[in-house]
Amino acid sequence: MKLLLIGCTGFVGRELLPLLEAAGHELTIVSRSSAAKGRLQANPALAKSWLPDTPLANALAEADAVVNLAGEPIAEQRWTPAQCELLRSSRINTTKFLAAAISTAASTNASPKVLISGSAIGFYGSSLVESFTESSPNATDFLGELCLEWEQAAAAIPASCRLVVLRTGIVLAADGGALGKMLPIFRAGFGGPIGSGRQWMSWIHRTDFCALIAMALSNPAYSGIYNATAPNPATMAQFCQNLGKALGRPSLLPVPGALLQLLLGDGASVVLEGQKVLPERLQKQGFNFQYGDLNGALAAATSSKQR
Repeated sequence: MKLLLIGCTGFVGRELLPLLEAAGHELTIVSRSSAAKGRLQANPALAKSWLPDTPLANALAEADAVVNLAGEPIAEQRWTPAQCELLRSSRINTTKFLAAAISTAASTNASPKVLISGSAIGFYGSSLVESFTESSPNATDFLGELCLEWEQAAAAIPASCRLVVLRTGIVLAADGGALGKMLPIFRAGFGGPIGSGRQWMSWIHRTDFCALIAMALSNPAYSGIYNATAPNPATMAQFCQNLGKALGRPSLLPVPGALLQLLLGDGASVVLEGQKVLPERLQKQGFNFQYGDLNGALAAATSSKQR
């Protein structure tokens, strides 16, 4: 297929792009950077980028499918009013303008037939005791409302375009994301649970996440909302104990939640709080997790080939 890829140039894209190329797909990769050679330079969060006869609108008209994972990192900065607006606009504006452009293209029969759209397990809010599936309602906090609006923007596409929404958990790989930041500390022997250690971590290995995207692109049985998480979530304490074991290092020194709160403000809630999210729909559809067990996922992510 001819694929238009938005928000796929970073941590996930490092594994996703080679996978899609190896499958024979033709990729058009959108980048906001003028230094990214061989890529379509555009800011998809701006309405003008989607005007008729712009490079982005033309690429959309030629695409068979779109993968939209655009969004500023959530847990890496303090949630100032300006940062909150950037978190919203990078997701909701991009998706809203994309959906409108798909609708416009559909009127001329020159529009993609599949949209894979990102979301996050922040949709559900946090809980130490509750389990969440795709049928659980959204939380009414900032992340819950953001994810709901994000998904509603994607749902505005015409019925002629199959929509797959992925509520993604913590994506594991050694070269980025939460695990990439934890590894140097743990390898130095200073790792340990963050906060109480009782909060849930709903994770997915990057290899499985990329395989899920590839599957959803090609298999028409995939439609609607899916929790993109492995079937075995862990508490923060369990995660850190298993990570220390995988590295042969101690994991005894807890990171005080107050320190993280001081550094990140409201953004610390993503790490200090958590949710037990289960991939009910993926399991019912028989999706094959290569790394469904945390020990195997961490062993693979921390092996010499993954570093």
